[in-house]
Amino acid sequence: MIYLNFTDLSEETQERLLANSKEDVKEKYGKDIMEYATKHNTNLDKMLDEEALRNLYSYKYIFNI
Repeated sequence: MIYLNFTDLSEETQERLLANSKEDVKEKYGKDIMEYATKHNTNLDKMLDEEALRNLYSYKYIFNI
C-alpha cells in the first residue's frame, strides 16, 4: 500500500510513483521484458515505461486528507 497526502499529488510525486513502479516491474518481469524486446527488436525503455504505467493500477493507495 502507498500512503499519500491529498495535497501531495504534485508532479514530483507522480514521477516518484512512476519510478517506484518501474523498479517493481524491472524486479518482477525484467528478464522476460528484456528477452521479448530483444526477440521482437523493440525499445526496452518504452516497454518498461508502458508496463510501469499498467503496474500503477495494481497498487493500493491510501489518502490522508
